[in-house]
Amino acid sequence: MKVLNFGSLNLDYVYQVNHILIPGETLASKERNTFCGGKGLNQSIALAKAGIPVYHAGMIGEGGEILLETCEQNGVNTKFIRKIEGPCGHTVIQVDENGQNCILLYGGANRSITRDFVDEVLAFFEKGDILLLQNEVNELDYIIDKAYEKGMMIILNPSPYDSALDACDLSKISLFLVNEIEGYQITGEKEPEQILSKIKDLYPKAKIVLTLGGDGSVYQDETGVYHQGIFKVKTVDTTAAGDTFTGYFISSILEAMPVEKGLELAAKASAIAVSRPGATASIPLRDEVLNWKNE
Repeated sequence: MKVLNFGSLNLDYVYQVNHILIPGETLASKERNTFCGGKGLNQSIALAKAGIPVYHAGMIGEGGEILLETCEQNGVNTKFIRKIEGPCGHTVIQVDENGQNCILLYGGANRSITRDFVDEVLAFFEKGDILLLQNEVNELDYIIDKAYEKGMMIILNPSPYDSALDACDLSKISLFLVNEIEGYQITGEKEPEQILSKIKDLYPKAKIVLTLGGDGSVYQDETGVYHQGIFKVKTVDTTAAGDTFTGYFISSILEAMPVEKGLELAAKASAIAVSRPGATASIPLRDEVLNWKNE
């Protein structure tokens, strides 16, 4: 079974600020750092650090060599990463004194996926392989349709949620990984129980992981509902917390862990990630997660 992550690769420009800016405000930042990121890249590295061989497919632009190098250094297979002319995808991120963030995303090369490229990539994969997707690349609907035709297991983190998802046949998704906001955007419901119920009504064959911030996470499939709390740590930067959770939870599926153990593993990895600055740099290795004790 092979794992493909068809997703974004971004340069993250992270600014340390006293508070998140409000409209019309000008504020001096304390510090700026540049990190490798993008939900796609973050999740690929989380999978690799969790011990799962993963292929990443995507596009980088000018100045993107560091993104390719970061993937290679972290054990991600870069066979399907292509360099094109034009700017890289990038983000401008504000991080306040409490570790909360605010993110402005520019798609750049991530929005240059062609259907020919999708066909080229998917030709390497087959029935039963796993495809992980987010909503930071174009042609998402085409990718889903073609992967479904091949019989791949499709896992979707529908972030950021926008009109591009309206064109996607979400009945083809095997597993949704969503937070409360994305759950509301899909279902129109705000309470976790109602979100889970509505997704079950809309997509009865799909499994779902709903992350609830400080209230932990909930998993639902045909066997029932499973809850997992958080591990409390001093928060430094939440940028890659959700992506770390995603990578580690998917690794638990591939290793056939019980759901409860998979949620616990993902929660521990996410807790470690939020205690550190940056995106990919904050994602822990598997041995560290397994041996971590919350003090």
